[in-house]
Amino acid sequence: MYRTLLSIVFFLIVSSCFGQKKFTLSGTITDAATGEQLIGATIRIKELPQTGTITNSYGFYSVVAPEGDYTILFTYTGYQLVQQKVSLHQDQKVNLALLVNGALKEVVISADRPNNDNIVSPQMGVEKLNMAQVNQVPVLLGEKDILKTISLFPGVKSAGEGNTGFYVRGGGADQNLILLDEATVYNASHFFGFFSTFNSDAIKDVSLYKGGMPAEYGGRLSSVLDIKMNEGNNKDYTVQGGLGLISSRIKVEGPIVQNKGSFMVSARRTYIDFFLRASSDSTIRGSSIYFYDLNAKVNYHFDEKNAIYLSGYFGKDVLALKNTFGTDWGNSTGTIRFNHLFNSRLFSNTSLVFSNYNYVISSFLSNADFKATSQITDLNLKEDLSYSMGDNHTLKFGFNVLHHDIAPGDITASGTSSFNSLATEKRYGFENALYASDEWKASDKFTLLYGLRLSGLYLLGSGTFKTYDASGNTLSSTTYASGQLVKSFFTLEPRLSTSYALDDQTSFKLSYNRNTQNIHLLSNSTSNTPSDLYVMSSNNVKPEIADQVSTGWFKNWADNTWEFSTEIYYKWLQNQIDYKDGAQLLVNQDVESQLVYGSGRAYGIEFFLKKKYGRFNGWVGYTLSRTEEKFAAINNGNYFPATQDRTHDISVVGIYQLNKRWSFSSDFIYGTGNAVTFPTGKYNIGGLTTFSYSERNGYRMPSTNRLDIGATLEGKQHKKYHSSWTFGIYNVYAHRNPYIINFQDSKTVPNTTEAQEISIFATRIPSVTWNFKF
Repeated sequence: MYRTLLSIVFFLIVSSCFGQKKFTLSGTITDAATGEQLIGATIRIKELPQTGTITNSYGFYSVVAPEGDYTILFTYTGYQLVQQKVSLHQDQKVNLALLVNGALKEVVISADRPNNDNIVSPQMGVEKLNMAQVNQVPVLLGEKDILKTISLFPGVKSAGEGNTGFYVRGGGADQNLILLDEATVYNASHFFGFFSTFNSDAIKDVSLYKGGMPAEYGGRLSSVLDIKMNEGNNKDYTVQGGLGLISSRIKVEGPIVQNKGSFMVSARRTYIDFFLRASSDSTIRGSSIYFYDLNAKVNYHFDEKNAIYLSGYFGKDVLALKNTFGTDWGNSTGTIRFNHLFNSRLFSNTSLVFSNYNYVISSFLSNADFKATSQITDLNLKEDLSYSMGDNHTLKFGFNVLHHDIAPGDITASGTSSFNSLATEKRYGFENALYASDEWKASDKFTLLYGLRLSGLYLLGSGTFKTYDASGNTLSSTTYASGQLVKSFFTLEPRLSTSYALDDQTSFKLSYNRNTQNIHLLSNSTSNTPSDLYVMSSNNVKPEIADQVSTGWFKNWADNTWEFSTEIYYKWLQNQIDYKDGAQLLVNQDVESQLVYGSGRAYGIEFFLKKKYGRFNGWVGYTLSRTEEKFAAINNGNYFPATQDRTHDISVVGIYQLNKRWSFSSDFIYGTGNAVTFPTGKYNIGGLTTFSYSERNGYRMPSTNRLDIGATLEGKQHKKYHSSWTFGIYNVYAHRNPYIINFQDSKTVPNTTEAQEISIFATRIPSVTWNFKF
C-alpha cells in the first residue's frame, strides 16, 4: 500500500510536466505592519476565475497558469484587497505585504469583496476563527477563549456550563484532535475546564475541521482544531498585555534580525492564591489555587528558500488545600520546523514535535498519605510537502512517525498510609501514517479534493499483556520483551470533498471521510479532568473508526457581505468504548477488563447565517441532531442516547462598532440538556439508602440558556502606546443553568427522596480588563 501511494504521487508529478507551456507565480504574503505571515490568504487570477490558491501555514503560495498577462487579486479577511498586474512569460515571484482595512497603500486597491472562498472551496465543515472577533466575544470573567468561542458554531456543543470541553457532530470530548503548532494538547483546560490553555494574545490562526478533513490530519474521529501561534513582529519591538480581575497577561515580541527573524514570548497567570494569603483562616491561607501559561516562538529566515521555527508551550494548574490534598497537572510542547523551497512549485516542511501531559494527585493526611502520578509523552517526526502541478491541480503528500510513551498511573504511599504503593506497567507504541491528496479544479464550476491516508499502530513491549473475555475474565497472559511487537493495526482512510458552483454566489457540496483513532480516553466524567486515563489500541481494544458523509448548500449575497450555509451529516461509529457500571479506572493494571465495546451513530442538520462586514456583524447558528450508542452489555443491547446527545442547539453572536472608540458585543445560547442516568428506585442496607438505576441515559438534564454582553472602550491614540478597557457581564439575567443533580433522602419528609439541582453560576458575573500595548 505504501508503494501504491508513492506511485500515485510520482505519476501525478510526472504528468504535470507535459502539456501547454505554463509558468509559476509564487511568493509569500505577510502583514505589512508586523511581518507576520498570513495563513489562508487568497490569490486569484482575474482572467482565469477557476485558477487560484491560498497561502499555506507559512504564508507561501504557488499557482501555475498558461503564459500571458494577468491581473492578480490578493485578499485576506480584515485586510485591503490588492490588484496587481503580472506578465507571466517566465516564472515570477511576487511577495506582498497587505495592509489592514483603513491604511494607505501605493498599489491599486479595489473596494470589491471577491472573497467567496466558502463558495468555490471544496472543503466543507470547516470554521476559520478571526482573532479580532474572538477578542470581542464576551466570556467568563473576561478571559478571551478560543474553545468557548468555537462552541458558538453549529455542530459544536459545549461540554457544560463554563466548560472548555466540546463535542463535535456527536463525537466525545476525547475525539477532537487539538494541535498547537502541530503538537497534540491532551488536556486543553485550566481550573477543571472553566478556562482553556490557549492565551489569545499568542494565537494567530485557528481552523476547526468538523467534517471532510484533509488527508494530512488523522488520529481522531470527530474534529481537528489546528491552532497556530504568532511568529513575532520582525519590524519593531512591542509589549502588550492586560490586567483582569483574576489574571494578568503580557506579550513581548520583536525582531532578532529585522525582516529576517523574530521572537514572541507570551505569559499569563492567575492570582487567586495571592488573595488567599490575606485570609484569617490558616488553612485557607496555606492553600494554593492558580494556573499559568507560557508561549514562546522564534523564527529565522536564512534566505528566500530556507527558514527555521522553534516554538513551545508550558502550562500548569496547582490546586492544594493545606495539609489535606493537592493536585497539579500540565502540558508542555515543543516544535522544531524547517521550511525548504525546492523550487517555485515544491514546498517542504519538516517537523520534530514533542508533547507531554502529566498529573500528580497527593493526599497529606496521616493515615492516607500517598501520591498518584500519570503521564503521556509523544515524539513525532513529520514531513509535509505540497506541489503545484498545474493551473488546476495542487498535490499534498507526506508522512509522520509518532512514538507514544504512556505511564497509566503509579501510587507511592508512605509507611503510615492505609494505601499500598502500586506501579502499573508503561505502554509503548508507534502510530504512523502516509498520505496523499490532490485538489483538482476540473472546471470553473466543479472542484474535487480527494485523498488517501494509511494509518497504522504498532503496540510494543516490554510488559505483560492480557486478553479478556466479555465478562472481564483473563483468557491469556503473555510477557513481551522491550521493543517486541505485541499487536499491529492498519486502516485505509479515504477522503473526498466536492464542490459544484451554480454561480459565483451559490454552490453545492458533498463529502465523505473515514477517520481512525488509536489513542482512547477512559473517563467517568463528561469533560476532561486531570486524572483522565489514556490507553492505546491493543489485543482487547480495537481502533475506533468513524465514517461520515455530509452534503451542503452554500449561498452568499450583498457582495459577499452575508454568508448562509446548511449542512446535513450522518456518521457511523465502530469499536466505541464505554466502561462497566462501577468500573475502577484509576491505577488499574487490568483496566481493559473494565471496558465494553459497541457502535454508535450521529446525524443532524446545521444552519449558519453570518454577516462578515460592516459596523454590525456576527452570526446565528442552529443544530438539530441526534447521537446514539449501542453496547451488548448496556440497555439490553438497544440504542440509547449518548451523554453528548442534544436535540437542539442555538447560538447568536452580535458585534456592533458604534464609533472609533466604542464597540459592543453579545451572545445568547440555548441547548437541550445532556442525556443522563437518574435512579429509578432505592433500597435500604444497614440504615443507608442505596439507589438503583435502570436504562443508561434515559433522562435529560434541564435545558440551558444564557445571555452575555460585553463592551470595549479604545483609549486615545498616542505615538508610543495604546490602551483599551474591556467590560463584560456573564449570565446577564442570572439564569440557574444546571451543572449536576444529586439525589438524597429528604431531611423534612421521611421515606422520600429529593433531587438537588446545583448551579455553578447562578448570578451575574461582571468582568473588567485593562489592555495595553507599547
